[in-house]
Amino acid sequence: MVTAGEFKKGMTIEIDGAVWVIVDFQHVKPGKGAAFVRSKIKNVVTGSVLEKTYNPTEKFPKAHVEKKDMQYLYSDGELYYFMDNDTFEQFPLAQDLVADALPFMKENMNVSIKFFKGQAFIVEPPNFVELEITDTEPGFKGDTATSGNKPAILETGAKIMVPLFISTGDVIRVDTRSGEYMERVNK
Repeated sequence: MVTAGEFKKGMTIEIDGAVWVIVDFQHVKPGKGAAFVRSKIKNVVTGSVLEKTYNPTEKFPKAHVEKKDMQYLYSDGELYYFMDNDTFEQFPLAQDLVADALPFMKENMNVSIKFFKGQAFIVEPPNFVELEITDTEPGFKGDTATSGNKPAILETGAKIMVPLFISTGDVIRVDTRSGEYMERVNK
């Protein structure tokens, strides 16, 4: 059990059978009255965010979230299939669970899948992935002098902004948390 006074960012707790992650919290001690904890919590399954206030002594069960590294195998159009790297067991997941990871996920890539009570609730790609540019305006020599950006389409179908000197066929490193270009990779 965890009290509201022990909240930390990123901590997972269980409220009414649902898993919530602490996004932000603040201990408030008003001049009059009792202290309280103002918190912003996010439901890890639905993604809804709530702002709640709690008594610092209020107790919550800590949610035990299991994280497994799995390999993305393929999609049949409706389901996305992953293989447990330890047991080689395959798991099909619906598109709504993998939607956030899809723009940065390609076949045979290792991803992390989080489970609560045996039920998968989110797929997370690695923080940085290397993907090929399949379509963008041509880059020209000398374009590194200006700090402009142009749209590009990655091999996964994701659209991101890249510097002007990037060309079709270049392999780039992308930060999957923000969807931003990091650097060109020499391959």
